[in-house]
Amino acid sequence: MCGIFGSIGFPPDPRRIDIVAHRGPDGRGWQEFSSPAGPIALGHRRLAIIDMSDNALQPMADPSQRYHLVFNGEIYNYIELRDELREKGVVFHTASDSEVLLRAHIYWGESALPKLRGMFAFIIWDDHAKTLFAARDRYGIKPLYYVANEQGSAFASEIKQLLDLPGGARSLNLARAHDFLANGISDHTAETFFEGVMQLRGGESALLDLSAGRISAPVIKRWHAVALPEIQPISERDAADRFRALLSDSVRLHLRADVPVGSCLSGGLDSSSIVCLMAQMLSAESAGLHTVSACYAEKSVDEKPFMDAVVAKTGAQPHFIFPRAEDVFQRASDITWHQDEPFGSTSIFAQWCVFEEARKVGIKVMLDGQGADEILAGYHSLFPVYLAELARSFRLRELALVVRDRNSLHGQSVLAQFARLGFSLAPESLKAGVRRTHRGRMQHGWMATEALSAVASQPTALQSAADALGLPAPTDIASYCLVMAHASNMPMLLHWEDRNSMAHGIEARVPFLDPPLVDFALGLGNQHKLVGADTKRVLRRAMADLLPQEVSERRDKLGFATPEETWFRGPLRQLVIDGVERTLRVLPGLLDPIGVRRLTLDILDGRKAFDFALWRIVSLGLWAERFGVSVR
Repeated sequence: MCGIFGSIGFPPDPRRIDIVAHRGPDGRGWQEFSSPAGPIALGHRRLAIIDMSDNALQPMADPSQRYHLVFNGEIYNYIELRDELREKGVVFHTASDSEVLLRAHIYWGESALPKLRGMFAFIIWDDHAKTLFAARDRYGIKPLYYVANEQGSAFASEIKQLLDLPGGARSLNLARAHDFLANGISDHTAETFFEGVMQLRGGESALLDLSAGRISAPVIKRWHAVALPEIQPISERDAADRFRALLSDSVRLHLRADVPVGSCLSGGLDSSSIVCLMAQMLSAESAGLHTVSACYAEKSVDEKPFMDAVVAKTGAQPHFIFPRAEDVFQRASDITWHQDEPFGSTSIFAQWCVFEEARKVGIKVMLDGQGADEILAGYHSLFPVYLAELARSFRLRELALVVRDRNSLHGQSVLAQFARLGFSLAPESLKAGVRRTHRGRMQHGWMATEALSAVASQPTALQSAADALGLPAPTDIASYCLVMAHASNMPMLLHWEDRNSMAHGIEARVPFLDPPLVDFALGLGNQHKLVGADTKRVLRRAMADLLPQEVSERRDKLGFATPEETWFRGPLRQLVIDGVERTLRVLPGLLDPIGVRRLTLDILDGRKAFDFALWRIVSLGLWAERFGVSVR
């Protein structure tokens, strides 16, 4: 896990790699080359995880000095790939996965990408052919941003490395700001909040050919096709056994490291499953299994009883932290700087505190449960989609049982469930009208400005995410999982996790996103995901004998939740109001001041149900102030 930078045409500037020293405190590399189109620069900041020696420093070149690599991430199957390449006569000079990646690219070219099981963003400069190749892993676990204009092109791990390059400006991307404010979504397209700064999507590559002596825009290509895998119908028992085997193999690979490995533990199904598998696999002579968890005095969001059950079951060495309300705004500006963009709730602050504690106790690699909700339909918001499927197929008795169970287990009223079902079954034109009416009535017109109205007629955020990958609008559980995994929820969550972990020099690994496991999960029929009031049925069945019973039978869902409502209406009330005013001041004309102030007081005074939109408004202003962004 590292920080990388590469530029073409722009004046080489080593400060661009030093901006992200936090991503790689263990080493620094910088190298410049010439090309017919101008200077080339490659930069690298190293976080040493595999092969701790200086042999693995980057930029890394092959013996001929033709190919030069800067790489961020881990290739978990590097041992198997190295053995395969050795059989073909390839000689290795380090024990690193970086050299395996470089040699795989030299031997197989772009065909090497599907062979990689891992997380990666890398740049390879071919000094003979004068071409630059860049690629990002299937799911976008590791970031890669770029800018391209008449003066040059540049790639980087973080947006801040690309700001103020010649020809650039710090302008707000109104369409992405609208999606964030209205729907709480980001990273769902190739665009960022900064106008003109783009990102390679997960599963994409870029090629620049400079041999002709001119700088052109990168040629973006999708190397990983986004589609629902097809698997044969399978019984519940067989599905659970296969899922357990794939998850176990993934955790085994994700434990490969030459430094201490621990895990985030929220007490939910996903992180608890990983911790229980890790406990089986870690050797007796290892440093032991360490977990880090966030806890709260507020029982509505505290999951410590579930964490304690997992710790008792596995014998893990727990580390508990208690995020404090008074620290939210003290840390918010620095967290925003590391995130590069606004973020959706104070749960990101809780995650920040977890990685901060991991660094304090000496854990350099942390396994986490990201991805399971997306590939296994773990979100309760998908129940209306599930009920609509049952209604369309006239499985009315099953529908009634689900409504009953959700009422008793999740506290969802029968009337509210049928209202959401009716909305799910309504024609799209009617849904759009209801959304507009509801938004106007409930939000006091706070987004009804000229600036945002210009982009409000664009497709919904979810449709934009699907369109960007050539996918149809999701209609059932399977298609929703596909869009969430590749285009909407998961890219956003992975962004937040990458920045929070790397801010503390921690490598975060996500075993649920191992390609064989993802393909199997996405290809599973819906009957293995939502069943009755159960989410993630196949995971519950697969891990039933390993998980504590109170965890495997959990029906609530929290994750890295914080008592945001209690904090905002209590000790943080004035700071929230001040934050709203900051946003109005630094981004004049973006929001309607009267509407925003009414919305703020209605939420804080309890006249309106709590809404995360309030934090999004505050976060957008924090970001604009920290990065000096203006409305066009």
